[in-house]
Amino acid sequence: MKKHAVRIVGGDYRKTPIPVVDAPGLRPTPDRVRETLFNWLSHFWSGDFSKKRVLDLFAGTGALGFEAASRGVAHVQMVETHPAAVTALRNLRSKLKTNNVRIHAGDASTVLQRVEPASFDLVMLDPPFDQAWVDKLWQKVGAVLAPDGLLYIEAETAVVPPEAFEILRQSRAGSVHFQLLGFAAAQKTVNNPESI
Repeated sequence: MKKHAVRIVGGDYRKTPIPVVDAPGLRPTPDRVRETLFNWLSHFWSGDFSKKRVLDLFAGTGALGFEAASRGVAHVQMVETHPAAVTALRNLRSKLKTNNVRIHAGDASTVLQRVEPASFDLVMLDPPFDQAWVDKLWQKVGAVLAPDGLLYIEAETAVVPPEAFEILRQSRAGSVHFQLLGFAAAQKTVNNPESI
């Protein structure tokens, strides 16, 4: 494996290298962390990824989003601001010839304002460290998640979520804390009137 590359760890594109461009704050999710995350998702989704819609904010190298595409999700929307990273994402999408991935060059906060409510089953947040991005995005992320949606976060410290969310799984790899969250039971009822 090249020094500046990671690989897709499972699914249709397994072992495909993902180039890592030199961009500030870009920090690819390690293979072991991605494997753990997708084991968690397989548990909560009963192994069926085929109808899931995923939003990968702060896509960076695309390691998380392309991993989701490789596992067969219906749709992945990646969001990235750095021009070189966006180019690398588009090049890899072309190489893989995948039609379930869209790449948006833009700011995560702005994109969240334009997304239809409750339109994603999974939102992945792996922002640059030390910029308090997670704290800024709680409300916007909650609005775009489906009632049974999941939120994945990577951060420099373990995140303490607001009352609307509960931690379903969490672990740590080196200096990276990673957590999978869902809506708290009361919030699911609020977001899904049919359940009342």
